[in-house]
Amino acid sequence: MKKISKAKIDELFKAISAKETLYIPVDDSEGQAAFIPYAEGLKMSEDLNTVRSAKDLFFPQVESLVNFKMDGKHIEIIDAATEKKPFVIFGVRACDARSFDILDRVFYYAEPKDSFYIERRDKSTVVTLACNAPEETCFCGAFGIDPAEPAGDVSAWQDGESFFFKANTEKGEALLAGLPLEDAADDAADKVKEDIRKITAMLPLKDLDLSKFGPGKTQELFNDPAWATLSESCLGCGTCTFVCPTCQCFDIRDFDGGKEIRRYRCWDSCMYSDFTQMSAGQPRPTQKERFRQRFMHKLVYYPDMHEGLFSCVGCGRCLRKCPIHMNIVKVIKTIGEEK
Repeated sequence: MKKISKAKIDELFKAISAKETLYIPVDDSEGQAAFIPYAEGLKMSEDLNTVRSAKDLFFPQVESLVNFKMDGKHIEIIDAATEKKPFVIFGVRACDARSFDILDRVFYYAEPKDSFYIERRDKSTVVTLACNAPEETCFCGAFGIDPAEPAGDVSAWQDGESFFFKANTEKGEALLAGLPLEDAADDAADKVKEDIRKITAMLPLKDLDLSKFGPGKTQELFNDPAWATLSESCLGCGTCTFVCPTCQCFDIRDFDGGKEIRRYRCWDSCMYSDFTQMSAGQPRPTQKERFRQRFMHKLVYYPDMHEGLFSCVGCGRCLRKCPIHMNIVKVIKTIGEEK
C-alpha cells in the first residue's frame, strides 16, 4: 500500500502526466464532471460519477474508421487509424470499472475483435477510486459490486488527509513504482472501507431483487403485459443509452466531402425509431418493442450469453438523467414484483 497527502495530489498528477496522458474527472461550468486531459491548475471533481462514463476513452462517441479519396474512377483507401499513446485514467468508480469487463466481452474477446477498442484498452492504466459517499440513486451492490473495493490496475481510497493506493496488476505496479508516494500499512484504508459499507447498507435500493431476471428467462418475460404499460411514457430520446457505461450499440456512416469520403462509427440507441432500419423496415416498429429490447438485453439476453453477468452496473446515471423518470430500477421492480 502506498499513500500521498491530499495537499500533494497535484504533484502526483504532474508526475503521471509528465510520462503519459492523464485523464481526471473535472467539473464544467455547470458543475457536471467529465474525464478530460490533466493540465496544471485543474481540480479533480468530487462528484461520484461523471456525466458520461470512462467508456468514452475506449469506445468514443464518434470515431473514424477509414477514408476514401476519389479521383475520377480511381479510389484511394486511406487508413484512418492513428497510433494510440499510453494513458492513465484516474478516479474511475467501481461501477464503471465493472463496465469495462462487460464491454471487453463484446469488443475485446468476441469475434470479430475490435482493434480500435483493444489498442486503447491495452495502452490504458485504470486507477479506480472508492466511493466515500454513495448516492441514493446507486445500486451497484445489487450486481455484486463493492464500492469500497473497486477493481482496476490500481485501487485508491481517500480519507480526510490522504489518498491510499494498491496495485492490482503489473501495469498498476509499474505506474506506482515511478511516483512520489510514501509507504503505508496494508490496512491503512480499512477504516475508509468500513465507513463506505455502512453507507451502502443504508441505501434505498440496496435490496433490489434481481432473482426474476437472468439467463433462461426470455420465454417467461418476453410477452409480459407490463412492457406495454412501462413503455407508454418513454420518449425514445436515447438519453439512458448515451449515459450508460455498458451500452455498446453503434452505427456506421459515410460523410461525403466531395473528393473524400469519411467512414466513421458513432453511438446509436436501440430506443430510436430508425435503429437498425433497412429497406424492409424497422424490426422493432413500436416503442414498446424498442423499450423491451433495451431492458431485456441488459437483464436477460446479455446474461444468457455471458455466464449470468448482467449488462448493468447500478451506476444510477439513467435514474438521474431520464426526463420522465422511467429507468431500469422501475422495470426490475414492476416486473419482478408481479412474478
